[in-house]
Amino acid sequence: MQPGPKQQDENALRINREITASQVRLVGDNIPEQGIYPFLKALSLAEELELDLVEISAKADPPVCKILDYQKYLYQQRKRAKEMKANAAKIVIKEIRFGPNTDEHDFQFKLKHAEGFLKEGSKVKASIFFRGRSIQFAQQGEKQLLRFAVELEEFGRAESMPTLEGKRMTMMIAPIKKK
Repeated sequence: MQPGPKQQDENALRINREITASQVRLVGDNIPEQGIYPFLKALSLAEELELDLVEISAKADPPVCKILDYQKYLYQQRKRAKEMKANAAKIVIKEIRFGPNTDEHDFQFKLKHAEGFLKEGSKVKASIFFRGRSIQFAQQGEKQLLRFAVELEEFGRAESMPTLEGKRMTMMIAPIKKK
């Protein structure tokens, strides 16, 4: 659905003749003196400098405007948003599955994998699946998950106690932040 004339993007700034106020407060480096100017005077100052009059804060009384190169401003905003997105932490969850009667060797094998995942900064979701009547061993499964968390204590910390959801018991282990 295309936005109508009154349904513009709220984040879009009004520039030059799109500004409807009769007076504006000019701020910034490009002007001789900051203060309140009639709209036409502010617009003529911007045109003299071959720049745009951009409404920064429309809700203020009078609206706050700046004289700047609008295309350059948009470019810098997009660049800043892209950098923030790149620097945002990406959380990866790796899952390790085993049964309530998993042998010691298999337990140690899965422990090594979980250790590697935590070292690389991923969260680990440890799951025990109960098949058929093995749900009777829920206590044994819980002990196994708690032991798993204790063994990984130096690499990560358990975010919650083991929870039983249907025929599956899960526990999340988050990596310890490096200083």
